[in-house]
Amino acid sequence: MAKTEKSAIKDVSAADENVRRLTPASARDDSVAESQPEASQPHARARQSPAEEAATVDAPGPSRRSFPIRPVLFALLPVALVVGAYLYVTGGATMTTDNAYVQADMVGVANDVAGIVSSVAVKENQKVAVGDVLFTLDKKPFQLALDRANAQLGSTRNDLLAAQANYRNMQAQILQAQADIDYTSATFKRQQQLAANNFTPQASFDNARRDLQVAQQKLVSLQQQLAGIAASLNGAPSAAVDDYPKYKEMLAARDEAARQLDHTTVRAPIAGIATKVPSLQPGQYLAASTSAIAIVATDRLWVQASPKETELTYVRPGQKAVVEVDTYPGVQWTGTVESVSPASASSFSLLPAENTSGNWVKVVQRIPMRVRLDSAPDKPQLRMGMSVELSIETGHPRGVPVALKQLFGFGEAGA
Repeated sequence: MAKTEKSAIKDVSAADENVRRLTPASARDDSVAESQPEASQPHARARQSPAEEAATVDAPGPSRRSFPIRPVLFALLPVALVVGAYLYVTGGATMTTDNAYVQADMVGVANDVAGIVSSVAVKENQKVAVGDVLFTLDKKPFQLALDRANAQLGSTRNDLLAAQANYRNMQAQILQAQADIDYTSATFKRQQQLAANNFTPQASFDNARRDLQVAQQKLVSLQQQLAGIAASLNGAPSAAVDDYPKYKEMLAARDEAARQLDHTTVRAPIAGIATKVPSLQPGQYLAASTSAIAIVATDRLWVQASPKETELTYVRPGQKAVVEVDTYPGVQWTGTVESVSPASASSFSLLPAENTSGNWVKVVQRIPMRVRLDSAPDKPQLRMGMSVELSIETGHPRGVPVALKQLFGFGEAGA
């Protein structure tokens, strides 16, 4: 009986060994884990290798199905290429550059007369209109000069009137001298006849002849004086005083003194915003033609752009443009290409490039361009020097590349 039980136990042990050899390691571990208590299962799981855990996690279940990604990607690749080629060929009609800045008229207001500043009527960044007073100079020296010029003008007028009166008086003296010549001539003839018949002394004849010669010389002298007076009156003794050159000269001097007095008050030539005001203070001496205050116009703004020469292939004056200012993101201004410079910016430099020298290096040049901005009162205020992003609608797409045209013969039919 004991032998039979021992043989039965050996048979069961041999059967378990065969099952253990034929069963995979993972199945054996699971069966062992199920047979062991829950407290001992973590230790069994910890004994699994990382490769076995990855194989266990990544192994798809019997109900999971993989999505066919590769066939879809291969199918979408030609579509993406066609769409990209279409966008490339039909795009490129807009020329965009960020080398652009807001520009405005700026005037450096200068005084044309020298003087001492008496008052400054504006403040820094103050808005001014045309004709507003900016600053004034001391008026007293210029008022004295004007008074002196008025006095000289009146004196010149009196001198001319006196010359005209003297001319008329000289004419009367000439008439009197002619009458004296007639009288002395008649007396001389009588004395000459009497002397021929020895009826009068020789002394009387000599006196009559001397009187005639004196009257003739007096007439000649008066005629010369009359010619001199007429010359001082510009050959027109009876003309109006205002027509004489000497009077006009004094009148111009008086007007110049009045102009200088008026220009001691410096006014704004354009409307805009005053700047550089702190550099001007009362009591400061300003020489003539000194730029004291600058005014930046706010009603005449444009965009000064300098795109590359390769970007101006299809840019023409009159094309529409869109301007975006860095200061105001999302706000757009419209404009029109007003003009394109006839030369590059480097052509106006003090020392232009010598391209004929041996150390020549090709550099892409930039051509200045001016874009006029449309009036937009509802938009934020633009200021001179702001950086902008400029986009110009050229209406000319990029088209098929030249290499492809030459390869496939595009456009040769019309050649």
